[in-house]
Amino acid sequence: MSEGDSGDGFGSEHRMVIKQIRDQVDPDAAEREAMRQATGRLRDRVITEIESLSVNADVIQVGSTARGTWLAGDRDIDLFIRFPADLNREALEEYGLRIGNAVLPSGHEEYAEHPYITGRFEGFEIDLVPCYNIDAGSELQSAVDRTPHHNRYLQTRIDETAAAAVRVLKKFLKGTRVYGSDLRTRGFSGYLTELLVMEYGDFEGVLKAAAKWQPPIEIDPEEHATATHDDPLIVVDPTDPTRNVAAVCSATNVSRLQHYARQFLTKPTQTYFESPAEATVGMDAETLQSHLQRRGTSPIALVFDSPDIVDDQLYPQLQKSIQGIQTALETEGFDIVRTATFADDKAVLFIELMHRYHPTIERHTGPPVAVREHAGEFYTAYDSDSEAYGPFIDGDRYVVERERTWTDAAAFLRSGSIFSVGLGAQIEEALANTYTVLVEDEITALTSEFGESLTQYFEPMA
Repeated sequence: MSEGDSGDGFGSEHRMVIKQIRDQVDPDAAEREAMRQATGRLRDRVITEIESLSVNADVIQVGSTARGTWLAGDRDIDLFIRFPADLNREALEEYGLRIGNAVLPSGHEEYAEHPYITGRFEGFEIDLVPCYNIDAGSELQSAVDRTPHHNRYLQTRIDETAAAAVRVLKKFLKGTRVYGSDLRTRGFSGYLTELLVMEYGDFEGVLKAAAKWQPPIEIDPEEHATATHDDPLIVVDPTDPTRNVAAVCSATNVSRLQHYARQFLTKPTQTYFESPAEATVGMDAETLQSHLQRRGTSPIALVFDSPDIVDDQLYPQLQKSIQGIQTALETEGFDIVRTATFADDKAVLFIELMHRYHPTIERHTGPPVAVREHAGEFYTAYDSDSEAYGPFIDGDRYVVERERTWTDAAAFLRSGSIFSVGLGAQIEEALANTYTVLVEDEITALTSEFGESLTQYFEPMA
């Protein structure tokens, strides 16, 4: 701790690190001007296309580049084309795609709640998204309809000092792997990051507060107090009182922010701001083998072709599938250390077991002999089972030692029983096509495609 610091204070070392980070993340004047000019020319193109249609619409810039909170080097411009609230969904999609394709002829179609066009323009990555032009209090017709209201709310509140704090906080969240509201990451969105700075004043304030959080944490910027949420972090959307902006944040990521906030407050270093790509070294087979020998566990991986769906559809299905498999294995008596999911061209359901094998028999303890009715039912049920040991009396209870259904976890996962565990629909289809089960040392084959994911699994706080 530097001289003059208190336990949660920012001293000279903290300020020096923040200055160094700001030098990295603050866009310079040339970048700001290039962004401004590209946005202006792009907006003009959109307006020209709107005027060629028989519809009343406008275009607004949203997101971090609209609010000045983007990080230097980021090349994303988000333009929303707002259509009348009484326009039917089919027409909104048709007009949105027509305008998008005309403005970005080399772009391509993406799909969130409805299709939009993404592409490049003068070196920038562009999203042209149609939405409905609704009043803040109106019922949403599309999930993206609230985004312009987020923009309007924050533009009047974020000055350059606040924007600088947001940029530093974003870099910190990225460096500690908790930034991103996609369903793979389940972390902090840009909008949530901005609201946290608004709530706590600056980067220092956010870290001091996070270090002391006692979940569930409730933040209600406009004091709506109209809804309850069952989440570790609750930030009521200032523009939509029913919505928790932090609903996607996992308990793990909220806790990771707390941990790294405390670490930075204790010993400031630029390490916490390094991007995951810079900080994470893909694990090689030799290193993985060393971990396996040290741990003495039995890892198993189901490997299959990744379904051709967007990540926000894929990862919930992977999570549902791994939970179903975990429940099934635990029902069969296998103890699980941890699970994980990886995805690229291939997808992986990864289960680390305490032991892969069980003995042929398992012990099944019945009711006390003194409980006559239930004890009698238990005894009768197993007395005719010639394959079982017992029933016999151990202490005051009937006990039977019976043959297990599954003695090998890998055999269970290779069998048709895997399709009765509650898999995600498209994961089930992929597994039905073909999949491979890798056991123990065989998982070193995963290092070529999933080296970084394996590093994050076996060295989770590295």
